[in-house]
Amino acid sequence: MKRSATLLFALVCMGLTSCNSKKEEAPTEMEMHQQALGETYVDTMTLRTSTFNKQIVCNGRLRAKAKSELNFVAQGVTAEIYVSEGMYVHKGTLIASVDKRERLRELEKAEKELERAKVELVDKLIGLGYDATVISDFKSEQAVPEDVMKRAEVTSGYYAAQYQLQSARKALDECNLYAPFSGRIANLDARPYQHNDKICTLIDDSQFEVEFRILEAEFGNVRKGQHVKVAPFVADSVLFDGIITEINPLVDDKGLIKVMARLNNRNSMLIDGMNVRIVVEEQVRNMFVVPKDAVVERDGYHVVFLYEDGRAVWTYVDVLHSNINSYAITGCRRKETSIHEGDTIITSGNLNLADGTEVKLN
Repeated sequence: MKRSATLLFALVCMGLTSCNSKKEEAPTEMEMHQQALGETYVDTMTLRTSTFNKQIVCNGRLRAKAKSELNFVAQGVTAEIYVSEGMYVHKGTLIASVDKRERLRELEKAEKELERAKVELVDKLIGLGYDATVISDFKSEQAVPEDVMKRAEVTSGYYAAQYQLQSARKALDECNLYAPFSGRIANLDARPYQHNDKICTLIDDSQFEVEFRILEAEFGNVRKGQHVKVAPFVADSVLFDGIITEINPLVDDKGLIKVMARLNNRNSMLIDGMNVRIVVEEQVRNMFVVPKDAVVERDGYHVVFLYEDGRAVWTYVDVLHSNINSYAITGCRRKETSIHEGDTIITSGNLNLADGTEVKLN
């Protein structure tokens, strides 16, 4: 009886052991999921030499090619305003006018005074012995010698009357305000039937100038005629092509150098005073160029991870140049490391990597 019980117990134990062995050999779905979560997947690129766009990034503010505050030369009450704010006008367009009634009276008076002086001039010339029928146009040198005519014009008041008429006509014309150049109307604060010291501001927004400053150490990387990219802060994905027109040959007390660039206002998207970002680009050939995400900082050094036989290999590098998205790199001089064309560089998932970490490719 004892022998049977012992045999039964042994069989039960063997069955349990067999079940446990089967469970260990076949992991559950949860265990497989946890194992997958523990694996590190990365993206890679093959290192090749290429041209690197070295960039100097600065901030600036747009300034219109031409800008003028318009007001009347003649003083008076504004009679009419013929433009509206934001309106584009051509050179010579009538902007506004002041009350002309007083100037019209002065013009009429000057015209009558000239007629009176003309009669006086004829009388003087007749008195000097010249025939009135010959001197009626007052211009013929054969009729009256030039020196005699000038003396007669002055003494008769004819010369002064001519000048007074020109002044009256000019004063009447100054009642109208014309656009001195083509552009857009801004700051239209004037109102009709009021004395207005300023009518509006006229802006030529076909072209803009942008002033920015570079570090003294960057002076060798800019030159007159060099192309730049300009992007407004409000739409930094929209780029405008510009060209450097001026470089100030002085360094200010902050160690900065003033640079001026000019750009066309494509599709009238830019406005005066807009804040912009300026990117000065210079092409450097034969560089190892990698995305910025491929480089991490460890122990005060720049590091990339090479992909070798399913593992991440920690490699120190030096960053030679940088721009908005990329680095130009080489081997680390202080650590005496090197990188070579054809190396496989890990470009993602490298923030938590260590030397020798097993990785898989996406």
